Amino acid sequence: MLKDKHIALYVTGGIAAYKALNVVRGLIKQETLVQVIMTKSAQEFVTPLTFATLSQRPVITDNFTPQTKNDDFIPHIKLALWTDLAVVVPATANIIGKIANGLANDIVSTSLLATKAPKLVFPAMNTDMYDNPSVQNNLQKLQSMDIKVVEPATGFLAEGMTGKGRLPELPQIMAAIENNFTTPKLHKKILITAGGTKEAIDPVRYIGNRSSGKMGFAMAKVARDLGAEVTLITTVATDIPGIKIIQVQTAAEMMTQLQQLFPTTDVLIMAAAVADFKPLNVADQKIKKTDDEDTLTIKLTKNPDILKTVAATKTTQFVVGFAAETQNLLMNAEKKLNSKHADVILANNVAEAGAGFNVDTNQITLLQKNQQPETWPLMSKTEVAKKFWEFYLDKI
Repeated sequence: MLKDKHIALYVTGGIAAYKALNVVRGLIKQETLVQVIMTKSAQEFVTPLTFATLSQRPVITDNFTPQTKNDDFIPHIKLALWTDLAVVVPATANIIGKIANGLANDIVSTSLLATKAPKLVFPAMNTDMYDNPSVQNNLQKLQSMDIKVVEPATGFLAEGMTGKGRLPELPQIMAAIENNFTTPKLHKKILITAGGTKEAIDPVRYIGNRSSGKMGFAMAKVARDLGAEVTLITTVATDIPGIKIIQVQTAAEMMTQLQQLFPTTDVLIMAAAVADFKPLNVADQKIKKTDDEDTLTIKLTKNPDILKTVAATKTTQFVVGFAAETQNLLMNAEKKLNSKHADVILANNVAEAGAGFNVDTNQITLLQKNQQPETWPLMSKTEVAKKFWEFYLDKI
């Protein structure tokens, strides 16, 4: 897939620069033509000679030194015309800001500004830097410019902290590069729910759950990247470029939106954690505690079964439900598959490490009627989403 492709690999000045060496090796193994371009800061971490040896091409480090005696063009223009895909790994906060704001004061930024080819950016930095609103705003700008941004991993960082900001591992980097040369093929209307519903007790308090929405977000992003038209109904405030977001809070609000949109949908993914019960009566004012009462009783009533109700109206739609369990995983998931008109149930034991709420990984067992359950290994939620859409594409 990558044979003879022209990959411009931009290396900027972060500690993860040494990991870009493995990216070069991975690309060369696939017979890719790799041109490495380095910032001055990147050269403080890894020498250009190392990259030149692996890539079998001289490294470009400035705008004023021709690579060969026969160069007819200014280096950044010649490079821009040569490039099939521009990859920035690692991408520091500095280069992200430059790209987002059209700045060009070195060989890397000028070349990226001149390049019309697709761009793929791998942010890698300290957690606090990555979370800074300025950096996040710049990343959103990149996505609005149709520049693909691959979220960093969570793990042990160079300065001893543990958090988000770590460069993804080589297989994920290579997969992201390969995906840029894959023609999108999921030409469907996809409707996805994500997050935990919130049922009001009074104007201040609500009944909720620990769902973060991460699994639904991953499903939505991968579907979008495969060419689908994606609508995401979520209780979590978010803004994902290329995806229509509908914000809801309660199960009733989610049900209303689903009933409106489901008839024109090809695939429904019910990844949201919907509250089974809600308070029978909602107080108009905040419930105050009193000295003479040590307990509070709230009478609950059932919420509608959204998956069962909506899926019962399906015609040609493909319906996927989730079963988040803490015990008897297969028995409960099988019961859900048979009673809720779903085509597939994705079951996970949220009591197991790495497979619960508010984590970036999941372990799924896929169930479909008249077939043996298929258990997938623990993997990132993005990889779970990719594996699911591969499964779906094989079925259609």
